[in-house]
Formats: sequence, structure tokens, C-alpha cells
Amino acid sequence: METKRKALGKGLEQLFNNEPMDFNTMKEEIINTTKETDVVSIPINEIRSNPYQPRKYFDQNTLEELASSIKEHGVLEPIIVKKSIKGYELVAGERRTKAAAIAGLNVVPAIIKNFSDEQMMDIALLENIQRDDLTPVEIARAFKNYLDKSGITQDELSKKFSKSRSYITNLLGLLSLPKNILKYINEGKISQSHARVLSKLEDESLIEKLANKIITENISVRELEQLVINTQKKKPISRIETKTTKQIMLENVLRDLIGSKVTISKNKITIPYDSEPDLMRILEILNINIEGE
Repeated sequence: METKRKALGKGLEQLFNNEPMDFNTMKEEIINTTKETDVVSIPINEIRSNPYQPRKYFDQNTLEELASSIKEHGVLEPIIVKKSIKGYELVAGERRTKAAAIAGLNVVPAIIKNFSDEQMMDIALLENIQRDDLTPVEIARAFKNYLDKSGITQDELSKKFSKSRSYITNLLGLLSLPKNILKYINEGKISQSHARVLSKLEDESLIEKLANKIITENISVRELEQLVINTQKKKPISRIETKTTKQIMLENVLRDLIGSKVTISKNKITIPYDSEPDLMRILEILNINIEGE
């Protein structure tokens, strides 16, 4: 075991300098290189969630099942925490900590490590996206928060977390949807693929109407796309020019590429943005380099 520990032994900086990063590898490195005598028991009431944790929804049934297992066998794997001004911040093991509290435990075994804020943000996102624990909306918010706080580009983000840039762009596009539609996505009533189609629309009343149709009639993504095309073709002639099928198709292509609601009208292409980081994201996608940036 000692040989294995020496072989696996790495500093935290080395663990976080590896690209692409892997949460399970990082966690195993920490656990396997920690001596049993360095695992301590800490009070559950002194532990709080990672402040960068994007996950908000925890399935109560699975927590109860884990709590039952903990009652019988105890917490078999130590959680990983960071010492903070007031107690400890969770690095890994939030489900175990919540389940241990349900099981009536007052303390849990833990490994204490000194992580930077950036590393805490990396860990929170890694743990969830690599285990598919987050809803699409939670992942989108997590990526947006990461981009805003870190200042890295989408290309750098995609490499760091082993996701394609188009995947990240499409996720970010979901955040333009109305709040109640985001709630439907979180609840699993609307799939990510359906939501992606809805995110390309500007008319909120139309989005609401189509969302209800998805939920009540269980229409497929292909059927939804056709409904969108038919609806846009049927728009009455007004002071706004009627869009051709080609314009609609080009709008959809550009929206997929940029992740924003691009519109083509009166010989103009309009690309809205909601913040300076969002503007920089769009410029990056369009390969526009601003001198001095």
C-alpha cells in the first residue's frame, strides 16, 4: 500500500494542471495518498456546501436509501473538506453528508485539504457534470458562472471539462428561456433537446404554448421543429418583412453556432448579448480578436 501511495502521490497543483480533468481520478488520488491516521471525524453541523456547488436538487428517495445503508454500515468512504473561517466547506461527498445527517449521525470521517477558490469551483463543476447529477439548466448556470468568474474562453472551458464548444454554447442558450420553462426543464417535464429548439424563439407566448404542447401531447423534437417552422411561415404580413424559409434556416444555423437568438431582418443580422462576458463569448465564436484583450 505504501508503494502505491508513493506512486500516486501528487501535489494539488499537479492534480489540477492535468487536462482534461477527471473528478474520480482526483478524488482517488487524495484518498489513496492520505494516511488512515490523517482521516478525522468532524461534526456534521460544522459542514456547509461548496459555495460554488451548482447542484440544487437532491432526490430524497435516494438519500433515504443511502441513509439506511449508512445506519447499517456507517460512512465507508471519508468525505473531503476544506477548512474555512466557520467550520468546513465540502469538496466531495455532499450526498454522504446529507444522508449521514438523515441517519442520525453527528460526525463523519473526513480528509481536510487546502483548496483555492478556483479549485473549489473546478471540483464542484467536475463532480456533477462527470456524474450527470445536474439538470441541463444547472449545468448551464454553472458554466456561465464559471466563465464570468474565471475569465477563460469557451475553448479553454471546453478543453478543461472535456465538452465540445457547441455543447456549452447550446447549454448557455437555454438560460434565455422564461423562468417557468426553466422550471419545467429542472423537473424533467421538458427535455434538453426540446428546450434547445424553444431557446431559439423570441416570442414568449409562443414558447409557453409550445412548452405546454410538449408536456400535454408528448410531441417529439422533430415534430416541435416542424411546428416552429410552420408557425414562423404563418406570421401575418406587417411592417416587418416576411421571412423566407432560407432566412429562417440561416437564423437557426447562426443561433446553434452562437447560442443567442440571432435574427435576420431588413438586410441586417442582429445578435443580442446580456453582458460584457457574453459579448466576448460571441466575439470569440466569430473569431474576432480585440486588440489589447
